[in-house]
Amino acid sequence: MNLPIALTLLRILVIPLLVLIYYLPFESRYLIAAVLFAAAAITDWLDGYLARRWDQMTAFGAFLDPVADKLMVAVALGLLIEAHAHWLMTLPALIIIGREIVISALREWMAELGERASVAVSWIGKVKTTFQMLAIILLLYFPPATLGAYLSLVLLYAAAGLTLWSMYQYLRAATPHLRKAD
Repeated sequence: MNLPIALTLLRILVIPLLVLIYYLPFESRYLIAAVLFAAAAITDWLDGYLARRWDQMTAFGAFLDPVADKLMVAVALGLLIEAHAHWLMTLPALIIIGREIVISALREWMAELGERASVAVSWIGKVKTTFQMLAIILLLYFPPATLGAYLSLVLLYAAAGLTLWSMYQYLRAATPHLRKAD
């Protein structure tokens, strides 16, 4: 156990608290949920930075970090789908969740082939993650059916577009290996 792994585990432990706060009937629940998600998103960056900086990268950390990220994002998007109860929210959320499942499976398969580096995180993936995290923070903050929520939804659609583009890039990079597998 090291600090980067502890931060990753903390991110997972925050998920039930995020859900609880989002549903509790008090005035500042949206603000607190947004701040909690933002803090968790910052630890996502921080744990990786510290692991590299302090040379504390481990196989367990490499496994756990993306799991924590996907859980955090999927749960937050699930909250938002339910809260907004509209296809305009559901569509980009399901695109993002679906892409995460596809790319996670692709990375796992490529790792089994010893080709994980072929589907390493690209700069477009980092931009996508930034847009996605900002959109979720803002959507958690603004109550449904408000101008702020609608404007934040535009950012989520941008993240969904980048999500599709990055998925295309990953699949294109993996295509030679996919063809060999037949």
